[in-house]
Amino acid sequence: MLVTIEDSSLEAAAGEPCGQVLSRGISGKRMKNAVACLVDGKPLDLTAPLPEGGRDLAPVAADSPEGLAIIRHSTAHIMAEAVKKLFPAAQVTIGPSIENGFYYDFAFERPFTPEDLEAIEAEMQKSIAANAPFSCTFVPKADAKALFASQGEVYKLEIMDENIVGDTVSLYRHGTFTDLCRGPHVPTTGAVKAFKLLSVAGAYWRGDEKRPMLQRIYGTAFASDADLKKYLRHLEEAKKRDHRKLGTQLDLFSFSEEVGAGMPIWHPKGELIRTILEDFERREHLRRGYQLVRGPLILRRELWERSGHYDNYRENMYFTEIDGQAYGIKPMNCLSHMLIYKSRVRSYRDLPQRYFELGVVHRHEKSGVLHGLMRVRQFTQDDAHILCRPDQLLDEITGVIKFVQDVVALFGFDYEVDLSTRPEKSIGSDEDWDRATKALIDAMESLGLPYDINEGDGAFYGPKIDIKLKDALERRWQCATVQCDFTLPERFDLVYTDADGERKRPVMLHRVILGAVERFLGVLIEHTAGALPTWLSPEQARILIVTDAQKEFAEEAKAKLAEAGIRVELDERNEKLGFKVREAQMEKVPYMLVAGDKEKELGGLNVRLRSGENLGVKSLDEIVLMITADCLEPFKRGGMRYNFRSQ
Repeated sequence: MLVTIEDSSLEAAAGEPCGQVLSRGISGKRMKNAVACLVDGKPLDLTAPLPEGGRDLAPVAADSPEGLAIIRHSTAHIMAEAVKKLFPAAQVTIGPSIENGFYYDFAFERPFTPEDLEAIEAEMQKSIAANAPFSCTFVPKADAKALFASQGEVYKLEIMDENIVGDTVSLYRHGTFTDLCRGPHVPTTGAVKAFKLLSVAGAYWRGDEKRPMLQRIYGTAFASDADLKKYLRHLEEAKKRDHRKLGTQLDLFSFSEEVGAGMPIWHPKGELIRTILEDFERREHLRRGYQLVRGPLILRRELWERSGHYDNYRENMYFTEIDGQAYGIKPMNCLSHMLIYKSRVRSYRDLPQRYFELGVVHRHEKSGVLHGLMRVRQFTQDDAHILCRPDQLLDEITGVIKFVQDVVALFGFDYEVDLSTRPEKSIGSDEDWDRATKALIDAMESLGLPYDINEGDGAFYGPKIDIKLKDALERRWQCATVQCDFTLPERFDLVYTDADGERKRPVMLHRVILGAVERFLGVLIEHTAGALPTWLSPEQARILIVTDAQKEFAEEAKAKLAEAGIRVELDERNEKLGFKVREAQMEKVPYMLVAGDKEKELGGLNVRLRSGENLGVKSLDEIVLMITADCLEPFKRGGMRYNFRSQ
């Protein structure tokens, strides 16, 4: 049969190994870099027989996203083999590839130690040096169950009983290890060139707190040693930038077991940062035609049933009872906003209605996924809902995207965009989902915005555009989103009177710009390593006196700077100047203003930056202009205004 490999065609026989066919159509160097292949878009092992009717054949390069996922999943198998050799009593469960790495969960009597990881790595290196082939066989499910039962692998039996439909399963073997797996895998263990085991954590089986606690070993693998070393350097830098560590160092926030997991407590400096950020958001939303609103924290359960949240989202909600009535604590703000819209008759001339709320919401996150500010149970969303006519939809979606782009530029992030489509658990008609998806695509294409498809990850009521921020370490963080919803306006009977006098149904956009304020600040702290932009810093300048002889002069300087709108503090402690400078640098204060006898005589202050640069003596007027310009500069990138005085 005729097979196409890129721009060329060649004859191949069904059943011939895919890699053998592929090698006749691409260069030796590219073939050497291939870890699998695509046959009509489906990933297969290089050793897999070419299926009857296969038309298009392409290599999967080791350093491609698909290739890295295959390398990492193969490395997870190699790790499981090593664990079974060293700890025969350990039972294997699942070992998928994940973003930037892989993990495998084991049922074992004790947690694995750092010394265990070193031993496992050494055993893995032996397996890689052996260059053992990965082989796939299809066997009757009954035979596979007998095999794993004889090995005491009860978790594999459960997976086959509950997750695999059909009478046949695929098994992958390499060396002494056999695993239940769909594949594909690298051709041999020797194809794994660079890996590292990273950590151990507890993980409940199937994420269920009522099921056994397993031991999860995390690792990573890359196509080259250089890529691995780069990633490990990023991990070390990430430890230094950890927002939980910096939050304590900068005295911004804390968590307390007495309060409960996932509930941040904001200290004065942290709350000031939040206030500045939220004030900026309110002004910017007003400037863009939004109205400020606020809804209650709890609403009757009947409303959540009508919206579909009760059926599709209740495992993430908290409920309570008042006067015999069941209430749901809101995980989202959309219900109140729809009720505001419905509180009066709306004309087509009234649309769009844009409601903005910095709404506090609660979501029941499992304790195992809580992580500082990045994943909490109580948080504030910069939430808005836009109700508009269908003919206004394109302009409203593009307006939200441009708003996000302005804010991303303000904070110096790069970003990527996904279109998340209908999930299995959802509400609404296929027609409405198709209309909503098309509206989002049209908006992105009108802006020339490249995007990837994220199948099945939309909200239960509509598809969405997800904008992922890329931080200084090239990590992706989901923050902004815009969701198109034809379904909830139907369920809540939202209408407007059109120009022809007919009652029509509006469309609703759910959108956030920063997302959760807590999460965004956690991301920003790590992105900047705690050195927040000057306009957002709780303390923009600190005056440091050399001796008490400058105290009165420094107090006068502080008053003048504060009058000019600068957030300034005075360090008048009887400590050495070098100590006070280092402390201010550790606290990420943008400007350190030294007052000694020379500065007092000149009527100015010596300006030092947190980067360590010394700008020399400047007058107070020059310092005000310098700090003001520093605050204004990022706003110019987004074409936004900075209200210096109000901060």
